[in-house]
Amino acid sequence: MSDVYAFIEAEKTTHGVALLCRLLKVARSSFYAWLPGEQARAVRRAADDALAHEITVLHVASRHTYGVPRIHAELRRLDRRVNRKRSGADHA
Repeated sequence: MSDVYAFIEAEKTTHGVALLCRLLKVARSSFYAWLPGEQARAVRRAADDALAHEITVLHVASRHTYGVPRIHAELRRLDRRVNRKRSGADHA
């Protein structure tokens, strides 16, 4: 469903929200309720991308020898308070 709302968000400058919602058979109120959550998700994605870049830099600087425990320790040393699961294998 969020793909539908993302499409409406992208096309709302070309066509009215009411028309798009009617054509796609979704409630306007649902679209407007979705908007604040999408903005929060975009902020989180940007933070995740920045963290992934920082982890990659640390991993490359270690000549690809640092694993999750050392990457996590290095982030803590740099005052980046990140849960170990978030700084884990998804990024390095």
